[in-house]
Amino acid sequence: MSEITFKSAHELVAMMRTGQISSSELLDHYLTRIKDLDGRTNAVVTLATERALEEAKRADRAQAAGDLLGPLHGLPVSVKDTIETAGVRTTAGDPNMVDHLPEKDAFTVARLRRAGAIVFAKTNAPLYGGDAQTYNEVFGVTNNPWDLKRSPGGSSGGSAVALAAGFTGLDIGSGIGGSVRNPAHYCGIFGHKPSFGLIPTTGHLPPAPGSLRPVDMAVIGPMARSADDLDLALGVMAGWGALEDRRGPVALSPPRRTNLGDYRVAAWLDDQACPVSVDVRTRLEAALEELEGENVHVNRDLRPETSLESMHELYCRLNYGVTAAGLPEELFSKLLARVEFLDDTDIPHRVAYAQHGTQRLRDWINTDDERQRLRMEWQRFFEGVDVLLTPVVSTVAIHHDHTNINSRTIVVNEEPRDYWDQTVWTGMASAFYLPATVVPIGINDDGLPVGIQIMGPYLEDRTTIDFANRLSKLIGGFEPPPKL
Repeated sequence: MSEITFKSAHELVAMMRTGQISSSELLDHYLTRIKDLDGRTNAVVTLATERALEEAKRADRAQAAGDLLGPLHGLPVSVKDTIETAGVRTTAGDPNMVDHLPEKDAFTVARLRRAGAIVFAKTNAPLYGGDAQTYNEVFGVTNNPWDLKRSPGGSSGGSAVALAAGFTGLDIGSGIGGSVRNPAHYCGIFGHKPSFGLIPTTGHLPPAPGSLRPVDMAVIGPMARSADDLDLALGVMAGWGALEDRRGPVALSPPRRTNLGDYRVAAWLDDQACPVSVDVRTRLEAALEELEGENVHVNRDLRPETSLESMHELYCRLNYGVTAAGLPEELFSKLLARVEFLDDTDIPHRVAYAQHGTQRLRDWINTDDERQRLRMEWQRFFEGVDVLLTPVVSTVAIHHDHTNINSRTIVVNEEPRDYWDQTVWTGMASAFYLPATVVPIGINDDGLPVGIQIMGPYLEDRTTIDFANRLSKLIGGFEPPPKL
């Protein structure tokens, strides 16, 4: 059975349809692999084994009768532990939520089930998805399968590890900054951050259970071992939410181009506002050279009018305002009190979070007005180019660091940088609601994966995924971690 471990969801569904493998056999293979190997990685935190086995048997009976359940017929999939799953523990890493058994599936989970998927596992995440690493008091630390001393990223770190380690056929993550893309880059898999609003987030924690409120910039997105699988999952999950359910299905625009050589490509691989390490930059440049070798014209000079530094500052104002709004009253009161005592000696991130997290509605509205102006700037940018290639994060996977989050740093080219530099390149797509796909592009000299971010125009998600698919076929795509 080892030959099926790292196959794509597309391949696995095809094998089940032709009787080469049953859903029950595939599920058993994943459960056995999790039992044998996840003690080292700690990616899977909850299993719904009995229910999944029954659903797999039902899928096998349906297949034998020629009654396929949908495009994900019989496929075992995992879901991030911040996404509610009916009758299955969903904690968001909060010790106060260890007994939380949702009565309803999140919209995305319900759509996966309707497409024939078997949701059998929940994957680890930091407390309420609030970190670029993956650990919490409930389930502990998740390790990167390429190097157990390193982080898988966050907040969808458990999702990325489950895919990279061959524990699942598909996983669903979420993010407000880079929480799908950061772990995809660190673990060498594919991840897609959809256009904001394209996939309903109802049933995600935060906000609180039962809330119908969409959180600005927050998305739920697919993670996989191939770009084809991202497209498959996007087609299943995209659609209107609870308040728009009568408006019919969402029509996804087809890719802008039908050939790799026809794509108009821009590349922005480094910036003084967020320097990129030499080893990551080397892999990014190699990917561009592969494209140019296929006669793809890559414009290395084309940029949006607004600087990366300015866009990140705006992203932080928006993000801190949104995330602080979801804090419990006790914590928000402490944040309000902290603002009164800030001074020049305080930690810059701590100052920014306190100030922007407690900003007045008037200030947030003015920031949003600036955001809308920049969205128009991006729209003009994508009139002249189809995709923009950027780094995902400045470095390969960082070592575990569970010190005070306000004082952490990362090291780029032997120089300390702000810990939240991990959200600078990904924050552009988040702040301006744009789709962005991460595709693995190779391994650095230390044996760690590197990804590239493919940004595209609003609601043209299939353009970034299609380009990711074509790029991955050119340079190799997913590689299994050699130590698992």
